Amino acid sequence: MTDGIKDRTAIVGIGQTAFGKGLPQSELGLACEAISSALDDCGIAASEVDGMVSYTLETNSEVDVARSVGLGDIRYFSQVGYGGGAGCGTILHAAMAVATGQADVVVAWRSRKRAAATSRPWAQVEARIDGPGQFTRTFGLLRPVDEIAMLTRRYMHEYGATRDHLANVAIAARKHANRNPNATMYQRTLSREEYMNGRWISEPLCLFDNCLETDGALAAIIVSAERAKDLPHTPAYIHSAAQSIPQEHQTMTNFYTADPLRGPAWECANALWAKSDVKPSDVKVAQLYDAFSPLIILSLEGYGFCARGEGGPFTDNGNIELGGQLPVNTSGAGMSEAYVHGFNLITEGVRQMRGTSTSQVEDADSCLVTSGEGVPTSAILLTNAVQ
Repeated sequence: MTDGIKDRTAIVGIGQTAFGKGLPQSELGLACEAISSALDDCGIAASEVDGMVSYTLETNSEVDVARSVGLGDIRYFSQVGYGGGAGCGTILHAAMAVATGQADVVVAWRSRKRAAATSRPWAQVEARIDGPGQFTRTFGLLRPVDEIAMLTRRYMHEYGATRDHLANVAIAARKHANRNPNATMYQRTLSREEYMNGRWISEPLCLFDNCLETDGALAAIIVSAERAKDLPHTPAYIHSAAQSIPQEHQTMTNFYTADPLRGPAWECANALWAKSDVKPSDVKVAQLYDAFSPLIILSLEGYGFCARGEGGPFTDNGNIELGGQLPVNTSGAGMSEAYVHGFNLITEGVRQMRGTSTSQVEDADSCLVTSGEGVPTSAILLTNAVQ
C-alpha cells in the first residue's frame, strides 16, 4: 500500500520546545510553539499548511491548532492511535497525503504534558481495567512497566539476556544525551555501578530502564521531494514506511499469543524492508523506540539487525554507542533526552540526515526510526538522497 510514496516526499522542517517538568505553557501553547518553529526552520509560511496529522492521544483539536498558528485552509487531517506506536505513522499519513495530492504542506506533531504523576493514565486505576486490561491489570499489572517486565523476564529465561545488556542500552542513551544540550539528562552521567544500584520499578527493570516523563512538543513539516530541493536544509526523504498490527496481538502484553516475544516490530519490519532499496545491513544509525530498555533489544531483532536471541549481546562492547556498529538513539531519546511518545526519535533522524546531530554518525545516509514495540506500531526509513 505504501510502495507509491518511496522517495516522493521529505521532511524539510523540524521544531521543538524546551523539555522539562511542569513547563508553564499549556499543551496547546507547546504545540503551537513547536509547529511555528518547524515552519521557521524550513522557511514555509503558516498560511501554506493545508494538512495536519497528530496522535489520537493529542488533547488539542486541529481547529484550535490551525487557528492559533495561522494555518491555511486545511484539506487533509488525520490521527493515529496507540500512543507511542503512532509517531512514525503520522509521518506515513502525511507522506501519503502529499504523494496523492490531498495536501501540499503537512504538519505532524505531538504535544504532551505528563511530568505530573496525576496526569498519567495508570494513575486512574479504575479507568485501566476495560478491554484487554481486564485480563492483566486486575491481577496487579497496573502500569506499562509491569507488563514489559513480564516479557523481559521471559526473554531473559529464553535467551540468557542479563541486566548488563539492559544497562548497555541505558548507558548508551545517557552518553548520547550528555552531548545534547537540549536533553533532560545533558549534564547527568550514568555509570554501570549507578545503573546496578538503581531502585527497582518492576523487576527486572530498575529506575534507569524506564523512559522519562516529560513536558514538551515537537513537530515536522512534510512536502514533496521536488519542493524539498529548494528549501534550506538537506531533505530527509521518506524512503519507506509501514504500520503493523500482527495477528492475535494484545497491546503491551502479548501474553496469549503463540510467541509473546514476537511483537509488532517483526511484521512492521517485513512491510518496511519489502518496499525499501535499503536493507538492515546498509543502515548506519537507528532511532528505536525506548519507553523501556528491553524494547531496544527486541527491536534490534525484530528489524533484522541481529538474529533471534542475539539482541542482548549485540549491545555489548559499545556496539550501539557512537562509533559502534549501529549507534542507537543518538539524541538520548525517551530514556535520556525526553519522552514525548517517540516524536523526538523522528526529529533526531532528520538531524542525522542533515549532518547536524550532536552525536553525528559519520557518512550516515539512511536512518531507521521506529515507534512503540509492544503496541500496534509504525516505522519509517529516512535517507538524505533519492535512492
